[in-house]
Amino acid sequence: MYKRIIRPLLFLFDPEWVHYFSFAVIRGIHRIPFMGAAIRAIYTTKNPSLAREVFGIHFPNPVGLAAGFDKDAKLYKELSNFGFGFIEIGTVTPKPQSGNPKPRLFRLKKDTGIINRMGFNNDGVVAAAERLRKNKNIIIGGNIGKNKTTTNENAQEDYLICFDALFDVVDYFVVNVSSPNTPNLRDLQEKEPLTNLLNVLQNRNNEKPLRKPILLKIAPDLSNSQLDDIIEIVADTKIDGVIATNTTLSRAGLKSTKKLTAQAGGLSGKPLTKRSTEVISYLHTNSNAAFPIIGVGGVHTPEDVQEKLAAGASLVQLYTGFVYEGPAVVKRINNALL
Repeated sequence: MYKRIIRPLLFLFDPEWVHYFSFAVIRGIHRIPFMGAAIRAIYTTKNPSLAREVFGIHFPNPVGLAAGFDKDAKLYKELSNFGFGFIEIGTVTPKPQSGNPKPRLFRLKKDTGIINRMGFNNDGVVAAAERLRKNKNIIIGGNIGKNKTTTNENAQEDYLICFDALFDVVDYFVVNVSSPNTPNLRDLQEKEPLTNLLNVLQNRNNEKPLRKPILLKIAPDLSNSQLDDIIEIVADTKIDGVIATNTTLSRAGLKSTKKLTAQAGGLSGKPLTKRSTEVISYLHTNSNAAFPIIGVGGVHTPEDVQEKLAAGASLVQLYTGFVYEGPAVVKRINNALL
């Protein structure tokens, strides 16, 4: 029903408007008595064999919602009812910011992909932290970044502000230095500044009574030598793992019109499936499985998930796949894993 009726109707409208409209619909449905429990019963697969123990956290199943869908932690409770094993909020920044000018979200239907240049639009970390204080038992990842106006020289302070604000309300952290939509942000992926940033966060982490896992989200556009640097950095800084990968700047092999493919921003969805799996495999093999990897990028089907797990991922996430495949996709994946 979703692919035949609902998706074609939604795809007639502006993608960003549809995103907020969908949020309103999901929130409205959940206000009807017992609907939350009904949705959970329909879309959730519960089985002990799906559980994973990663970074010291018990995940009820290995399929999570990637950052970017629920940036401000406004809908994490409702979204968890669609069967996700965990929800990642963000990217959040210290101060609220509106992001890049609209339009900034584009569907590439012929490629089953999305280009976005949102630019870390969010209400600020304090607002997200307040909403997360109401969480009871949903595993939450906190994806943190810097404000657009903050220079790279001062970026560490922004990440520390977000880290401190979210520490008591998230289960793990994700350091986002790989979004292509904040000017010069990807420069922080270079070995020296990235090592310094992660060491600063680890030092703050180790000051806490009980530390939280810290993961690094990387771009799919890194070369093998840069991926070798990532392996070294993870070992040197002793962070807990890597999320592979963020969106890509590549436009190779796309079928959509030039008007769409020429749009600036990061590409997600099916065009990213192969490359993200290659990055997972490279990191897993060349690190001798030294750290856990969350695989994300072009996850649309159970086969996509099985390929990423076989390549070395411990968990997977999806976002664009949720948009194209519909709310039953998580259940299909978990049932296939069983």
